[in-house]
Amino acid sequence: MSFPVERPRRLRQSPALRRLVAETRLHPADLILPVFVREGIHQPQPIGSMPGVVQHSMDSLLDVAREVVAEGLGGIMIFGVPRDKDAVGSGADDPDGILNQALAQVRDVVGDDTVVMADLCLDEFTDHGHCGVLDDRGAVDNDATLERYAAMALAQADAGAHVLGLSGMMDGQIGYVREALDAAGHVDTVLLAYAAKYASAFYGPFREAVDSSLVGDRKTYQQDPANLTESLREVRLDLAEGADLVMVKPALPYLDVVRAVAEVSDVPVSAYQVSGEYAQIEAAAAHGWIERERAALEALTSIRRAGAQQVLTYYALDVPRWLS
Repeated sequence: MSFPVERPRRLRQSPALRRLVAETRLHPADLILPVFVREGIHQPQPIGSMPGVVQHSMDSLLDVAREVVAEGLGGIMIFGVPRDKDAVGSGADDPDGILNQALAQVRDVVGDDTVVMADLCLDEFTDHGHCGVLDDRGAVDNDATLERYAAMALAQADAGAHVLGLSGMMDGQIGYVREALDAAGHVDTVLLAYAAKYASAFYGPFREAVDSSLVGDRKTYQQDPANLTESLREVRLDLAEGADLVMVKPALPYLDVVRAVAEVSDVPVSAYQVSGEYAQIEAAAAHGWIERERAALEALTSIRRAGAQQVLTYYALDVPRWLS
């Protein structure tokens, strides 16, 4: 009788052996928790399309920031949900605006014990829901938007954010904001470039989370899902402009992009497991079709395996418990 010469199964025969030879590991320090803070509420408000995720009050936001530190997560990314909006997103750079107040209070609570990250985009603050200022034709005016981003960056840096996540996909945004920050003395503020952010159907639940006012789509500035080479060009431009970190968003439908970006980037690569990815797992698990914990950990492991060094995920606070 002929037997196989090689027996790879030897290394799979027990949990201890599988753990010993695992090539990719999840660690809480690799994970960033995205959170939403809403102006004018005193109790957290559930988000229907994202079970277990809420719009935080300021008090509950500070509580969850303390949890982020206690669980050893890599950071917390804060999104603001203002009460009032206008055409230019005035609340975005208002020191008394909900996002800047949240950044300041979270930084006071956590100090440097975790990384405080700010979403730098206008979409939550504009009444039209776009990520920039509109021109007379109703199109997003790239260069006018850069001026608003610079003002927003200065406000967020003043509030104490360690990292600014530029997610608007405007041409030249990293270089323009870097120059403004440096001129104001914020030379240590880190810039996370959403370098490959796709015009994705997987953002649907997020729009509920931020009470989005968007009518239409963002296809004139976010990436076409069909394209990879174009994304690598965007990454190269952001790196040349001084990005300290680069992002691929969404994550799981774009693992090939994560891998390609990781191969060319000389700065750390992040990926965002977005609201639709989360909602899919939650909905299937609620029906008993998949195992929630196993599916979530498998998805996150695949994102790390593809090359992401940091992952933004709504499961960030669950993972330490699951791993233990």
